[in-house]
Amino acid sequence: MQNMEVTKDLFGPAEADAEEREKISRPTRSGFQDGWIRLKQNKGSVVALAILLVLVALAFAGPAVARYDYYTTDYGAIFQAPGPAHWFGTDKFGRDEWSRVWYGTRISLLIAVVAAGLDLLVGVTYGSVSALLGGRVDAVMQRIVEVLIGIPNLIIVILLMMVMPAGIGTLIIAMSISGWVNMARLVRAEILKLKNQEFVLAARLLGTSNREIIMKHLIPNTVGVIVINTMFTIPSAIFTEAFLSFIGIGLQEPKASLGVLINSGFQVINSHAYLLFVPAVVIVLIMVCFSILGDGLRDAFDPQMRI
Repeated sequence: MQNMEVTKDLFGPAEADAEEREKISRPTRSGFQDGWIRLKQNKGSVVALAILLVLVALAFAGPAVARYDYYTTDYGAIFQAPGPAHWFGTDKFGRDEWSRVWYGTRISLLIAVVAAGLDLLVGVTYGSVSALLGGRVDAVMQRIVEVLIGIPNLIIVILLMMVMPAGIGTLIIAMSISGWVNMARLVRAEILKLKNQEFVLAARLLGTSNREIIMKHLIPNTVGVIVINTMFTIPSAIFTEAFLSFIGIGLQEPKASLGVLINSGFQVINSHAYLLFVPAVVIVLIMVCFSILGDGLRDAFDPQMRI
């Protein structure tokens, strides 16, 4: 095959209508819409999301449809096996385990979601301000973060739980003291990559304040990192609550949480294993589903990580 000589005569302007040249080939989509479309293509994440929705629905509706509440004792029905009267059986005080499991799930989810929300609020604000202001302010703020990282989070939580009365508020405060550090570091790293880009410099030239730059330009461009990290924070908080309640420094009887129920079931595991099995399955499902959903969100919001 002979090489053809390329000349200007071979080229010419393409003929197209003026309206067709500016026509968008497909409807525009936001980052959330693109992420949702990619998330729906991940079957594992969709199944995990469906299971989580069912568990959340049961956590709020389960006790309402039960014949018995979670705290009423019935010494004539002690340690009844699961059956028509008590779907998950009863405990050592004759309390209905179905109501206690779903009420405990509600409490554990409440603690985890509120703690994750506080971590998100503090972490995003701290990381954004540190990265945007930079210089000496950033150096001082990062030294504070390094000090908190050097202290194991579990030690901080245990010490606070020992000096404060056990309760939902104490658990949330204890888990929020240093739980925001990882979020702050991730947000800071993302904003450091964005702060010198053209759209931020243009906003500065137009006189936009630092607060508006953070709220309107920087945080919306780090939503992917924020959502993904939050999805991994929730199961971590659930595990922390369950661990503290299991070792006896979290919530206590007659209050119910997944950790309290697992602790109660562990004490009678040899004779009444169902009291441990049911709350253990629920907490495993929650943690596994949140982890799978977090992986799916990471792949959905970061196209470079799609399989």
